[in-house]
Amino acid sequence: MRDGSDPCANVGNGDHCVVVSGTHAGKSGIVRDRKTSPTGHVTITVEQKDGVRFKTLARNVSTQN
Repeated sequence: MRDGSDPCANVGNGDHCVVVSGTHAGKSGIVRDRKTSPTGHVTITVEQKDGVRFKTLARNVSTQN
């Protein structure tokens, strides 16, 4: 975002999230692992209710409180 805010900053381990864009759009689950790559992209591992895990970019998710 141009205003300097980081949309990925609000995604943390243990948060419930819904993937809103990208390959896994429509899936949801709990954030289990948040990492920042050497290039600066924030990646997360999302674990679904059935135990299936997948990785996605944090910018592709929306958190639910």
